[in-house]
Amino acid sequence: MASVRYDGNKNVIGTRLRILRKKLNLKQGELAAKMQVLGFTMDQQAISNIERNRRVVTDFELAGFCKALRCSETDLLQDFYKKLND
Repeated sequence: MASVRYDGNKNVIGTRLRILRKKLNLKQGELAAKMQVLGFTMDQQAISNIERNRRVVTDFELAGFCKALRCSETDLLQDFYKKLND
């Protein structure tokens, strides 16, 4: 299976995910629980791996994170868009 990467990264939302999660005072396990309620197979370790850029994020997981964190896709992709425009 080919490795999915962009500029050496497995995802482009890890840092923003951590920032937005902490802004809501959520622990990784609490965010994982919110994702599970939304129907996603996700645990604390998955959140940790995403935030540390060790796990790919699917498009439907991105949408789920937006719902769980009450933010927009643009909020999570902010750093990526900034880098594209530099």
